[in-house]
Amino acid sequence: MPDAHPFPGADWEYRGPASQGFSDDAGAAIGSWFERNAGDRNYCALVVRHGYIVGFWLRRTSLKSPVRMASAAKSLYAGVLGIAVREGKIGSVDDLVADYYPEMMEVGEREGPKPGRYAFGKEKDITFRHLISNTSGYMKPGEQPGTVFHYQTYGMNVLTHALAKAYGYYNADDPTGSPGCGRLIEEKIRDRIGGTWTYSYTNFDLWDQAKLGVYGYYTQLSASAFDMARMGYLWLRGGTWAGQSVIPSAWHVEETQVPQMILDHCPDSEWRYGLGFWTNQYGKLWPHLPTDSYAASGAGSIHIWVCPSLDLVVVQSPGIWSDQAENDTGLLRLVVGVCD
Repeated sequence: MPDAHPFPGADWEYRGPASQGFSDDAGAAIGSWFERNAGDRNYCALVVRHGYIVGFWLRRTSLKSPVRMASAAKSLYAGVLGIAVREGKIGSVDDLVADYYPEMMEVGEREGPKPGRYAFGKEKDITFRHLISNTSGYMKPGEQPGTVFHYQTYGMNVLTHALAKAYGYYNADDPTGSPGCGRLIEEKIRDRIGGTWTYSYTNFDLWDQAKLGVYGYYTQLSASAFDMARMGYLWLRGGTWAGQSVIPSAWHVEETQVPQMILDHCPDSEWRYGLGFWTNQYGKLWPHLPTDSYAASGAGSIHIWVCPSLDLVVVQSPGIWSDQAENDTGLLRLVVGVCD
């Protein structure tokens, strides 16, 4: 591995796979794998090693085509949370969210997303850590904060709105007139690493009484494979970009590890999620891949896989998997297998 890590400018430098420690036939092997397995599906895969693009494989798309990141954006939310604590906008990830965003408690029985779902008294005990780890139980009866891993959108929306409000960027009474967390992500992360992604807000189709301004308006990022590679490379370098700290390094280590509350309260089959990232820390997600690897993952087969021990980032935008665990026997396992 080179002593100094290069960072891309406006463009990424390409170097052949063999020059960066891959087998001579690595590119052909990955291309053949897609031909055998893709069927009629479109795909886009990009591999970065030691800071250089070493290969890409495409069908009916391009490296510059923006696609919705869906839940993969949650890994960016985690980064903004760490930045907000560093900048003093949030005191601690263990602070109560309602102290910053009391609106989250103002969802009555007929104002939630469906019957029986609204803000219960237990919600006052939800912390930022609960939200980013999908253990908040927000508006879910019987789920006490920090005790049940339940992947959800509304809790993440509350997180992004609370963060944006802390910076004066969100007003639940005027969500479409607020710059919101999308602008915050641009300023704190995108612009500092030369990204070009954009944002919009999306909602599920809910009944008229739903208080969408409180728990709706998901921060949807649309990014190209190049953008996702920049995100992955920022994470690979521990939150640092070209010598400047973008995401606090200690926080980035923490967000890619399974939190203690999941270890304490959840079955070991769920020891696969950290703070906004899917993680292989305990080998539960990808048993055949390195345990230091982790990923941002979203619907539509969006996947940004990072492996520090191999100095490797693999982007799929989209891939051809339906369950991200398929990567353990699919593309990621193949890439690792042809990497020296």
